[in-house]
Amino acid sequence: MFFGEISIDQALGGVAVHSIRKGGLVLKKGTHIGPAEIEALRRERVESIVIARLDPGDVGEDIAAERIAARLGGEGVRVAEPFTGRANLFAEQAGVLVIDRDGVDRVNAIDESITFATLPAFDPVKAGEMIATVKIIPFAVEAPTFERALAGLGAPIIRIAPFRPLKVAAISTVLPGLKESVIARTLQVLKERLAPAAAKLVLDERVPHQASELALALDRAKSAQADLTIIFGASAIADRRDVIPAAIEISGGTVEHFGMPVDPGNLLLLGRSGAMSVLGAPGCARSPKENGFDWILHRLLAGLPVTRADIVGLGVGGLLMEIVSRPQPRAAAGKTGENPPHVAAIVLAAGRSTRMEGANKLLEDYAGKPLVHHAVEAALASKASSVTVVTGHQQAEVRAALAGLAVSFVHNPNFAEGLSTSVRAGIAALPAESDAALIALGDMPLVDAALLDRLISAFEPDKGALIVLPVTERQRGNPVIWARRFFDELQAIEGDAGGRQILKANSDAVVEIPVSSSATSFDVDTKEALAQLRQLPT
Repeated sequence: MFFGEISIDQALGGVAVHSIRKGGLVLKKGTHIGPAEIEALRRERVESIVIARLDPGDVGEDIAAERIAARLGGEGVRVAEPFTGRANLFAEQAGVLVIDRDGVDRVNAIDESITFATLPAFDPVKAGEMIATVKIIPFAVEAPTFERALAGLGAPIIRIAPFRPLKVAAISTVLPGLKESVIARTLQVLKERLAPAAAKLVLDERVPHQASELALALDRAKSAQADLTIIFGASAIADRRDVIPAAIEISGGTVEHFGMPVDPGNLLLLGRSGAMSVLGAPGCARSPKENGFDWILHRLLAGLPVTRADIVGLGVGGLLMEIVSRPQPRAAAGKTGENPPHVAAIVLAAGRSTRMEGANKLLEDYAGKPLVHHAVEAALASKASSVTVVTGHQQAEVRAALAGLAVSFVHNPNFAEGLSTSVRAGIAALPAESDAALIALGDMPLVDAALLDRLISAFEPDKGALIVLPVTERQRGNPVIWARRFFDELQAIEGDAGGRQILKANSDAVVEIPVSSSATSFDVDTKEALAQLRQLPT
């Protein structure tokens, strides 16, 4: 293949290597140079151009990419029409991506002109999802190289193992103190994991955390003809002699492997009882976030065998950095007992008080001070590193009500669009050194500094405590502490929505602080609530 700069008089039949923009001319890279292109170049007084021109026997980039991709794709894989030297491969059905890793390396070692990139092996994929691409680097592959490439490609090296509609049993063991709501959320997360595979939950049982009771439940799962049983233990598996492995053996089954080099997911157990696979789920399986449990579950749902060798080979890449409960370098650095995290307080005081019949609740008197004054004073008296007040409706009056207090103000001009706009404004205004935001409401005067300090003390990013909130009689309340890593998500919420969806998606990072009083749920939204507040002892 010729490659170089030549005069435009000699460029006919070549391919433009670079884009050219001059005057009214736009000649894109990869354009085949014909008479019209030469005339256009002359009009703009372009005297030379860098081109590539195929020699006899050279294989054009599109043809080469398509033929190589066709050899690589196996069951459930479709090769799309090539373009600019690229042939993309797509999944024709939902399932798990199976790849011959050594085969991929062999393809990429043939010649630098040929590259093959894929998604990670054993990734779950949807029908129509792009899974790999063949890219030819130059504009053509020399004939000997292309023939050598085809000769070296034997059986397909990438395929889709389709999901099978398995019957799944879920067994949750129970100990005192384990809330039914935790089990319910766990089952909902499991159903969401099973949905892409069209797997059916045929049994949902709760049994005491005892080997004998659990063994009987495993027998019932076999009677229900479950292909897979997943056990969510009330207590993590600590040893091969613990409750869950013991129950598997009592039921006539075997423990094939315990533990895995994936974090989160270390305490996963793989076993079998009769023809039924059994998974002892690690604690992280209660969270919807990807963890080691997903890696094994996907394979089983696609009918792929999982051996001890498969599990112990997961160490490289097994440190899942995207897991939210793992401290980030910023959170971990220099945060000892002597240098605690910087938790900055945000007090939201921008609302229109639409349910107060014209009055601004934040300016109403309570115990001799405006309502908002109490919330801000509590934040200032706490261990919060700074206090930022977000204003909106009647901003001048709110600022006047807080005159003399050592706070920073930020105005939210979009306050009428909902609470989320004030959250965004507050987050954007925080000091750069803030490790977390304590978001408090200006209409909750019963929240005092002592409660705020309890929340701040419970924020421990090194231990995965990244969201802290109070709970009264199983009812979550405010304020809420959010680690810095959630700031982008908080700034993406809209309307009057709070962070409920973020909480749901990151349950493994939430720490609940029990509170005996109703301070965290008593907000003043109406005149009736204000009258009730004024009757309380101060």
